Amino acid sequence: MMGDSISIIIVLGLLLLPLVLGFFLIRMNRKCKKLKKFEGLINIEEEIQKTKDHSVYEILSLEDKVSTLKNSYSKKKKIYNELEKQISIYTENLELAEVGIYEPKFNFDDSEKYKQNIISVRDIQKEMMSNKSAITCSQDWEVEGSKTKGKAMINRNIRLVARAFNNECDVIISKVKWNNIEKSEERMFRMYDSINKLVESLSIKINKSFLDLKIKELRLTFEYRRKQQEEKEEQAEIRQRIREEAKLEQEILKAQKDEEKYLKLLEKAKHDAEKATGDKLSLLEVKMKELEYELEEAHKKNERAKSMAEQTRAGHVYIISNIGSFGENIYKIGMTRRLEPHDRVKELGDASVPFTFDVHAMIYSDDAPTMEKSLHKYFEDRRVNMVNNRKEFFKVSLTEIKEQALKYKEDVEFIETIEAKEYYETLAILSSIDKEKTSIKNNFPDSL
Repeated sequence: MMGDSISIIIVLGLLLLPLVLGFFLIRMNRKCKKLKKFEGLINIEEEIQKTKDHSVYEILSLEDKVSTLKNSYSKKKKIYNELEKQISIYTENLELAEVGIYEPKFNFDDSEKYKQNIISVRDIQKEMMSNKSAITCSQDWEVEGSKTKGKAMINRNIRLVARAFNNECDVIISKVKWNNIEKSEERMFRMYDSINKLVESLSIKINKSFLDLKIKELRLTFEYRRKQQEEKEEQAEIRQRIREEAKLEQEILKAQKDEEKYLKLLEKAKHDAEKATGDKLSLLEVKMKELEYELEEAHKKNERAKSMAEQTRAGHVYIISNIGSFGENIYKIGMTRRLEPHDRVKELGDASVPFTFDVHAMIYSDDAPTMEKSLHKYFEDRRVNMVNNRKEFFKVSLTEIKEQALKYKEDVEFIETIEAKEYYETLAILSSIDKEKTSIKNNFPDSL
């Protein structure tokens, strides 16, 4: 019985096993189907993670590149700045604002003293080269075990250094001018450092005292040339004064001759009148009146000329402008001792400027130089040329000049209108030409 029961159980178990397995398979199948629904999402998350990982890598790579570029830029910018600085030393076309105003290091009275000092400095340089103190070597060298050969090698190199340094300094000194003095000094210092570095391995060195002499020669040469220019301008001014005096003497002589001429003509007319009658006498009387007037004018002119010759400071202070050449509110305040002061103004407008000057005031003064100097001093900060005081142009209004001039002389007459005839006629011609060009241009259609 027992055995039959077991057999029955086994049979039932075998019958139920497929059912149980089928049930589990169905459940597993359902779970698989559910999981398949989320399969896409799982793949997306994996892709997102992969993208994130790649992006992080790219960012880190870019940051590394940026860092490398920054370092490279900094190094190259430093090199660029250094090169630009070196180039600027050789650039001479500099504005005054960039180079600054040179402060004189010496103060000799004339160019000859500068010249003598330059010769003296060069003699000291020659002495230093001769006694071998300009360029020295601090080490004894042997070549192939020979000190003699070592010394010969060092002497050859010292000569090469001396030739290079002296020649370069001579070039710099020969080219020094107003707008490159500071850069020329810097160029000398840089060359001094460069050459010393090149021969440093041989223990050869250009001594600082020798460089100082070169700098001194550079400055002396610069100031020597500037003093020469000042003396040239002073000589031109003296020549102008001599011409003024010569013109005045000519005018005095002419005034004397005119007075003598009219006096003789008047005496002759009087003599003829004593013998004349009727209409002839009437004509002679009219002629005598004219000659008396001319004689009086010639006498006044002669006396004025003599007075100006005796009063060495008498003359005319003139206020003139030239709008076509210099623009508005630019006036020249000058002085002349000419008997005919307008001749001097005419000379100024003859060749040096494209248009003639307009005269706004011609002020006679017993002390014209003092009046001129006082006006110049008052308008000192309004000079057009702040460097050369011999250029007597000022950016100022005519009203301001008039106010100051009236302090020296009450009966000063000013012409405030600017005629500038040739200038305005030129503008009219140019305007007419422009109109003709515009008219011709407008005759052509934009399209066909």
